[in-house]
Amino acid sequence: NDKSAPPHLTAFRGYKAGMTHIVRGVDRPGALMHKREVVDAVSIVETPPMVAVGIVGYVETPSGLRTLTTVFAEHLSDEFKRRCYKNWYKSK
Repeated sequence: NDKSAPPHLTAFRGYKAGMTHIVRGVDRPGALMHKREVVDAVSIVETPPMVAVGIVGYVETPSGLRTLTTVFAEHLSDEFKRRCYKNWYKSK
């Protein structure tokens, strides 16, 4: 954790969708496999679009971080609101 760095996204959701292989050329002088092709296994990660819904501000206290304020977006889609309710059809 670099305190001099600006605030940034610390996580991103992704799902492993599968695996495949690639053929790549090795370009390391002095290596046994220099200028040869190597087959490597790779993972395919599916990342759905992400929408910011809100931001939480924290304050550092002697006993740790404490929530200062929470700001939610002004316009939330019906898809998001539907996920927040257990019984969406009864909430209207």
